[in-house]
Amino acid sequence: MPTIADKRATFRALHEEGFFILPNAWDAGSAVRLTKAGFKAIASSSAGAAWAAGKDDGELSRDEVLAHLRLLVGATNLPVNADFENGFADDPTAVAANVALAIDTGIAGLSIEDWSGNKLYELDLARDRIAAARAAIDAVDPSVMLIGRNENFRVPDMPVAQSIARAVAYAEAGADCLFVPFILDPGALAELVAAVAPKPVNVVIHDYDASIRTFAALGVRRCSVGGSLAKRAWAAVDEAAQLLRQFDP
Repeated sequence: MPTIADKRATFRALHEEGFFILPNAWDAGSAVRLTKAGFKAIASSSAGAAWAAGKDDGELSRDEVLAHLRLLVGATNLPVNADFENGFADDPTAVAANVALAIDTGIAGLSIEDWSGNKLYELDLARDRIAAARAAIDAVDPSVMLIGRNENFRVPDMPVAQSIARAVAYAEAGADCLFVPFILDPGALAELVAAVAPKPVNVVIHDYDASIRTFAALGVRRCSVGGSLAKRAWAAVDEAAQLLRQFDP
């Protein structure tokens, strides 16, 4: 079995060249199945984890998420990338403390997003939060990857240029990988990749088809699936439950 150090080294190496799919697990069973399917790494899903706990996305506490990360890490020999939401704090110092707790779960990487729960953080604060997360990682284990995430889809009229500027700021603050979930237009995506190069870019996908190859051709390093895999699984459960329900008097 690979050690935590092995997993972290493997995960970092995956980002150095080429392209890979990073599917999001939501419980131990899904982590095991994705491992058996042959993927090189997995990520957690904040939405999927919440649904598995009978809650809505965003309702899990920091400690519940930490327990969830330990569960995933223990269920697979693959590197695990944590969806660590906003770091469960607004203040950079508190974000750093929480990041240190996340690292202790054995994860290979984690994302910090710039959404407070009701608004985007001002850019200076968002940058400081990434820098604080970077300092926390470097103090514990610099091999852990930090993903800077701009929640552009939370602000429907947010210009692409502004999202890219935020990604650049997060790269400069110490993020190893940049993630702007719904910059999917080929031209805009190529601009994002160029703006943060040589640091890698993550794209989230919901359509599982040949269009994924387009992202690889544009220089995207990895594609995650967010909560879409969990959503498909629960949709199948709901459909089967309705079929069964018709026979329940």
